[in-house]
Amino acid sequence: MSTTIAMQRWYRLIPIAFITYSLAYLDRANFGFAAAGGMAKDLNITPSISSLLGSLFFLGYFFFQIPGALYAANKSAKKLIFWSLILWGGLAMATGMISNVNMLIVIRFMLGVVESAVMPAMLIFLSKWFTKAERSRANTFLILGNPATILWMSILSGYLIKAVGWRWMFIWEGLPAIIWAFFWWKLVDETPKNAKWLSEPDKQALEDKLQQEQAGIKPVKNYADAFKSKTVILLCLQYALWSIGVYGFVMWLPSIINAAPNMNIVKTGWLSSVPYVFAIIGMLSASYFSDKTLKRKIFVWPFLLIGALAFYGSYLTGTTNFWLSFVLLVIAGAAMYAPYGPFFAIITEILPRNVAGGAIALINSFGALGSFAGSYLVGYLNGSTGGFGASYIFMSGALFLSAIITLWAVKGSNEIAEDKVEEKKLPGAFRVSPTS
Repeated sequence: MSTTIAMQRWYRLIPIAFITYSLAYLDRANFGFAAAGGMAKDLNITPSISSLLGSLFFLGYFFFQIPGALYAANKSAKKLIFWSLILWGGLAMATGMISNVNMLIVIRFMLGVVESAVMPAMLIFLSKWFTKAERSRANTFLILGNPATILWMSILSGYLIKAVGWRWMFIWEGLPAIIWAFFWWKLVDETPKNAKWLSEPDKQALEDKLQQEQAGIKPVKNYADAFKSKTVILLCLQYALWSIGVYGFVMWLPSIINAAPNMNIVKTGWLSSVPYVFAIIGMLSASYFSDKTLKRKIFVWPFLLIGALAFYGSYLTGTTNFWLSFVLLVIAGAAMYAPYGPFFAIITEILPRNVAGGAIALINSFGALGSFAGSYLVGYLNGSTGGFGASYIFMSGALFLSAIITLWAVKGSNEIAEDKVEEKKLPGAFRVSPTS
């Protein structure tokens, strides 16, 4: 039934969500290219300060995640994202105009604050428009804005830095977010009932299906009960460790490649884009089969384990064979991105709507802490050891632990009976759906 309700939702909403998140990712990830393309030299930024600057974004992202998500859930995701687009575009452009490190520190932190609510707000928004059987794919098309953006941004940023320098790269890449804010405001409706482009029967059928799904989830009284549950706590830890690998990789891949013999910034851009081609294929495949089988866990932990093994393989390869190491990094990057859609579908399927938004924000905020640790510590290890081996081991260990915690946190259907016993002992606890 869900696949036949108002198919125009996919054509109208998914491209808008994709572009919005894509622009957010553009303005956070191009810092790595600027650092490799002359900014560090022009502003006299040391390797340790560069690591701090790369990670400060995620500190701001952490502190304002939950307030922003609660506003999106209880008031308006549409309004929140509109102002976020304008503000982060302005901050991104301002990065190209600064002349000292202190201003750069402030801008990187504030960029994280402004972008903090975008991810949970978009997930909350999509949960109001897409059913359980569609949600992994809907989430994946949103999060595809991440690898797809880095793919073309890697190439574009390399050319822009060579042609006009890192300052104009920030200015030209920040402007589209401000322009897009007004398209977002015009094209998006907060909920199906506000959409003039949907027929009344389609509105009612979609609302009935979403309400039916909510009825199948055990009620959770408030945010305190949701935040104290073992599943949410474990998913916070799991996502933090996962994000160490992802953002250590995203922020420092250009520098890793640029350090290879006979490399320049344009070649670095092209090679940096390769992992994200395979990441897109992995994300689409994992989300399709996850929705088809309505299983989530099996499309999360194996990919994280593959990523851990690939990083370890890069460590063993060392500097003796750049191309073998690069292939292993491509595998690691693709494997880390593939599970995003199924992972975020888990949360909205085990928690009722009244607390799901806050739980997504809490889990995502711990992901921001992991991102902070990943981007800072990977840069620190690279600088202090004079090579990349230590950071490969660090990211490998984080992903391995994340895979193990996924197995523990998200239980299978054979453990539902145990969950029912726990429900009687722990008021406010909730069970994981058998399909999770």
